[in-house]
Amino acid sequence: MRKLLLGVAMAAVLTVAACGDGDTNDAPAGSTAAASSTAVTGKLTVLAAASLTETFNQIGKDFETANPGVDVTFSYGGSSGLAQQINSGAPADVFAAASPATMKTVTDAGNANGEPVTFVKNQLVIAVPKANPKNIKGLSDLAIPAIKVALCAEQVPCGAAAKTALASANVKITPVTQEQDVKAALSKVQLGEVDAALVYRTDANAAKNNVDAIEFPESASAINNYPIVTLKDAPNPAAATAFVTYVQSEPAMKVLTDAGFQKP
Repeated sequence: MRKLLLGVAMAAVLTVAACGDGDTNDAPAGSTAAASSTAVTGKLTVLAAASLTETFNQIGKDFETANPGVDVTFSYGGSSGLAQQINSGAPADVFAAASPATMKTVTDAGNANGEPVTFVKNQLVIAVPKANPKNIKGLSDLAIPAIKVALCAEQVPCGAAAKTALASANVKITPVTQEQDVKAALSKVQLGEVDAALVYRTDANAAKNNVDAIEFPESASAINNYPIVTLKDAPNPAAATAFVTYVQSEPAMKVLTDAGFQKP
């Protein structure tokens, strides 16, 4: 009887051990599989409008922290120039433009992977040197011949928006320079080469130690939507998809709205 009970007990121990071994082996295997299916690694190249420089630099750092295996590289510039690079075959994973019209040149060329998503909006202001020495109050002041003004070139989104706002106000100005991106236009104010420039609110905010921003009502007629998309020939499509998703997340949106961007 004692031998029988001992045999039963040993059988029970072996059964429990066998079940325990099976559970232990299954869990890590499943966890490893899940981790590998969602892991994002490698180099990620993002082409983005110049006005996204400060915010995307921060978002890129946050994305790398959340995905330690990723190395994000940004290339900033005028959206139209970046679109030309993409359509000419420049290797990149993600494109974030400052206008739907610019993005359309990439989608029409078949170089986008899926439909672009609008993630923020931006609005123009008049940037002037600190203390506004020329006492500029609105768009009509920019038409005064003595006022030197910098604009973005019309083919880039900030230039197209400026053209729309000026037409809305029925104001005609002759800029002393037309720049290829908003940062270049803003730099003319910071360097004292012009008295004012039409730039995005976010860029004026980023340079608030050196410039003041003058709001004007006609800017409401020229708000730019910012679309983002993964690219068809992305070298790292998994990371590209993860980044586009992250840009729309709450932490990234806080970075963007704190800088002055508006939610779509």
